[in-house]
Amino acid sequence: MNRPIEWLLDGPAWIQYRTRLDLLEHPMDSREVATVRGSMLADEQLKALLAEVAEWPGPPLGSHKDASHLLHKLAFAADLGLRVSDPRIARIADRILDRQSQEGTFHIVINIPRRYGGTGEDQLAWMLCDAPLVLSALVAFSLEDDSRVQRAARHLAGLIRENGWPCAVTPELGKFRGPGRKTDPCPYATLLALRALSDMPEWRDSEVCRVGAETLLGLWEQRRERRPYLFAMGTDFAKLKAPLIWYDMLHIADVLTRFSWLRQDGRLLEMLDIVRAKADGQGRFTAESVWNAWRGWEFGQKRVPSRWITLLAQRALRRANSPFA
Repeated sequence: MNRPIEWLLDGPAWIQYRTRLDLLEHPMDSREVATVRGSMLADEQLKALLAEVAEWPGPPLGSHKDASHLLHKLAFAADLGLRVSDPRIARIADRILDRQSQEGTFHIVINIPRRYGGTGEDQLAWMLCDAPLVLSALVAFSLEDDSRVQRAARHLAGLIRENGWPCAVTPELGKFRGPGRKTDPCPYATLLALRALSDMPEWRDSEVCRVGAETLLGLWEQRRERRPYLFAMGTDFAKLKAPLIWYDMLHIADVLTRFSWLRQDGRLLEMLDIVRAKADGQGRFTAESVWNAWRGWEFGQKRVPSRWITLLAQRALRRANSPFA
C-alpha cells in the first residue's frame, strides 16, 4: 500500500499545497510551493469561503456543532495554511483581535437559548469549545508573536487542571456549562486547547500539553466506562469526516501526532491502526460521514475517496512513522 502522492497532486490547488508541504516536505520558498500557493489563492471556492469569513464574527453561534458557522470556516482556512499577508486574512485577523476579552481570550457572538440556561440574546462571549479554535487560527495566520495572541495563549494554558481542560466560559455567561460533572474534563475543549498550543513552540513541549494529551489518551483507554460531557468514543467517533470540526478519531490523530514526544504512545498508535485499516488498496481514504454544510467540497461526499481526508490521514500516519503494511 503506497501513499498516493500523484493522485493528491492532481487535486485542487489547496490539496496540492498541503501535500507538497506536509508529505513531500518541500521548502516553503521552493518554486513548486510558490506556484501552487498562487493557484490556491486564486481558487474560486476558497475565495468564496474567505469572503464569508471576512464578515467576522457573523451570525451568532447557537451550537458548536453547527458546521456552517464562520467559526469552523475560519478554522478550515487556517488549516490550509493561509497567512496574514494573503488577501482578506488581514481583515479577518483585525476583526478577531478587536474583540479580545478582559481575560485575554477572543470573543465571538453567542446566543444560548433560555431553555439551556442562557439569555436567549446575542452577546459577545467565549467558551472553551470555541476560543481555542480562534486562537489556533491566529497562530496559523502567522500572528503567534502578537502580544494579544500571546496573552490569549497564556490565559488558555492557565485554565488547565490536573485532568485536562474543564468546561469553562466567559464571566458574562455566569454559571452556564455543558451537561456534565463540574469536576470532569471537557474532552472537546481539551482537544481544541491542544490544537491551539501545539503550533506554539513555547507551549508544545510544556507540562500543560502533556496533561491535556494524557487526558485524551486516558479517555481512550476508558472509553467503555467514561463519557464526560457526553463525548463518547464509539462507532461515530471512529468515522472519517472532514473538515476537522468535532470530537472524532481523525481530529484527535491530527492533533496528537503534532507532539513528537507522543508519537510512539501505544494508545495513539492503536487509534492510528484503526485509521490505517480504512484505506483502500491505493492508500486512499473515503469519508464515512459528512457535514451537510460542506457538501459542495470534495470531502463532502461518501461515494469516492477524498483527497483531503486522504491527506489528513496520511499526514498523521507519516508523523508517527506508522508505515502501511
